[in-house]
Amino acid sequence: MARIIVGSYMVRYPLGGMMSWSLQWLVGLHRLDHEVYFVEKSTYPDSCYDPLRQANGNDFAYGLNTVTALLERFGLRDRICYVGYEGGYHGMQRGGVEELFRTADLFLDLGTHGAWLEEAQRSGTATALVDGEPGYTQIRIEKLLAEGQALPDYDSYFSNGANIGTDRSTAPTAGRTWKGVFNPVVPDLFPATPPPANAPFTTVMNWQSHPPLEYGGREYGQKDVEFARFMGLPGRVAVPLEVAVSGQNVPASGLEDSGWGIRDAQECTISFDTYRDYIGASRGEFSICKNVFVALRTGWFSDRSAAYLASGRPVVLQDTGFSEHLPTGEGLFAVNTVEEAAAAIARIESDYERHSKAARRIAEDCLAAETILPGFLSGIGIQ
Repeated sequence: MARIIVGSYMVRYPLGGMMSWSLQWLVGLHRLDHEVYFVEKSTYPDSCYDPLRQANGNDFAYGLNTVTALLERFGLRDRICYVGYEGGYHGMQRGGVEELFRTADLFLDLGTHGAWLEEAQRSGTATALVDGEPGYTQIRIEKLLAEGQALPDYDSYFSNGANIGTDRSTAPTAGRTWKGVFNPVVPDLFPATPPPANAPFTTVMNWQSHPPLEYGGREYGQKDVEFARFMGLPGRVAVPLEVAVSGQNVPASGLEDSGWGIRDAQECTISFDTYRDYIGASRGEFSICKNVFVALRTGWFSDRSAAYLASGRPVVLQDTGFSEHLPTGEGLFAVNTVEEAAAAIARIESDYERHSKAARRIAEDCLAAETILPGFLSGIGIQ
């Protein structure tokens, strides 16, 4: 059994999808009998989003209460520390956290941008970064290095883009050696019950989560860029399609005119339970991917899509290169065009029960935490 500290962000953005992503890692490691702790730190002002007020600020009370209650459900209530922007420790106190780092076997950074790296390195704890934004992360590092900035160094580098660092992807490596790891899912957190009658194919998405990124004379965008290629899909299929969407510049009237149902993403993901229930109320998932993931052929696969699969919901997902690593054609379909997407949905509808069972099987065989995490830890030298 190892003592593992996971750094991520849930308190600052306490919505269902974000919390589910971190929760799968935490619960997955905990169920493998590792001693797991969660730490989070605010490093800039107004970093905390309050979904009730729909505003950012320094008040972390809603987020901390929400995350603490969620972790308590899985036996992790006393395994949390949040450091606010003012520097105060909440949950575990400073002395306990410092002792924790001194005795830990691994600090696992799920996108804190080095917020806890000083504590880990001062204590001699092994460190590993998991990059959840393949292509974008490597370009950002390349740009910062070109500007002469000193960047955090980790003992091990992993990416959710299974093609990063291989000749299958055109993304830079920023001088790091990247190993691929898919986000784990804990299947029993997502019951595979039959969908309601007339349920739509859905997804949860952010239309434009950050501005376009320029690199090597080319601009890389977000989901807004890729969605245009599939806008006409509702007119090609016999089942309803719906997007729970947030973000900037959402073309609501254009989506509705093309036949898409629209839901407010925050309403559907106000908690982990509403996020899970929204997936469970769906017939399957159709989703596009961020332009940077697609254009650089990163091999990224969504933790959200893994949750759909675990729920027995077939997934039709724009291909980023993940089809080179996961089984497709039954329960999971990788598509590049609107025609391929329509054909995949028609194939699912021709034998829904078979594809539903195949979806759950892919989650259990290929993406389950008990399958992914032992090999991941072994690659770091932890058994």
